Amino acid sequence: MTHTVYAGMAGDTDEGRFVSAGLYRSQVGNPWTRVDGSFEVAPQVYAILTDPRRPARVTIGTQIGVFRSDDYGDTWRRLTAPVPELAVWSLARHPTAPDVIFAGYEPSAVFRSGNDGETWDRLPISASFPDVTVGPEMPKRITAIAVDAANPREFYASIEIGGLLRSLDEGKQWSAAIDGLYVVEDSVDIHSVIVSPIHPGRVTVTTRVGTFRSDDRGDHWRKLPVPALREKGSYCRAITYAPDRPTTLYLGAGNDFDGDKGALFISDDDGATWHAVDLPGPLKSSVFGIAVNPRLPDQVHCATKNGGVFSSPDRGSSWRYAPLPRGAGHVFSLGLG
Repeated sequence: MTHTVYAGMAGDTDEGRFVSAGLYRSQVGNPWTRVDGSFEVAPQVYAILTDPRRPARVTIGTQIGVFRSDDYGDTWRRLTAPVPELAVWSLARHPTAPDVIFAGYEPSAVFRSGNDGETWDRLPISASFPDVTVGPEMPKRITAIAVDAANPREFYASIEIGGLLRSLDEGKQWSAAIDGLYVVEDSVDIHSVIVSPIHPGRVTVTTRVGTFRSDDRGDHWRKLPVPALREKGSYCRAITYAPDRPTTLYLGAGNDFDGDKGALFISDDDGATWHAVDLPGPLKSSVFGIAVNPRLPDQVHCATKNGGVFSSPDRGSSWRYAPLPRGAGHVFSLGLG
């Protein structure tokens, strides 16, 4: 079955940080080509959302709004989601209502569309953040949004840097699901959130110092035994369940945001144990992106921040190294259509 991999370049929105831009595409193992030439301003692509029902459709979140292509990225149109003050950091599809999609913004805001992106409503987020994350140097960006498939009124939004927000009433009211007294913000600097497809209320988040799990909707937490790539715990980024194996997890990690070591970890027992995949190329930066698709459950793709892309046709048993063109780096998003 044919498939298309997308890799988006972006950068931190903090003042003075390095920023890249651009969107690349590779179809069926062919060379990478850039597919953002029609944009007036080069898009910083923070999020990529594909549609298993429509393989040619891809939606991206950028510093200038949300855009969609229905021809594998050949042409683009702007959706009516508001233009962000800084960036659209995350896109997500509802697990039981596929025409419902979400967009997470910086500064922190969540917009929802009930008609697959044609119109949008802002959800009324008004929750506090842990005190240690409050300050002008602490960004508040929605890095991921997740919905509990068993309880579809329950939403979660991860904040970099600010903990986890939870709504139990379809986004009408929100509260902090991770709060408390912290000396540093390491464990509330959250990069992603997912909900188990088979265990209601089981929530997993990735942070600067590891991966954490709650079995009670975020009321209590424990650290999962992800191998440590540095003394205080791995810098963990992307995480997702295998689309047809609800106890298999893929996790991208490294030894820092700008680190020199990366890894793709797989767990076949829902986080109880992990092993690092033997990827056939240099891992000189953290694994920032993971792409899987329910239409293509055997295909697994991951990308390091500095532009190394790895593809497996057999759920990680074998891999092919297909780096982005020389000079293309700062991969913040990966998609599979």
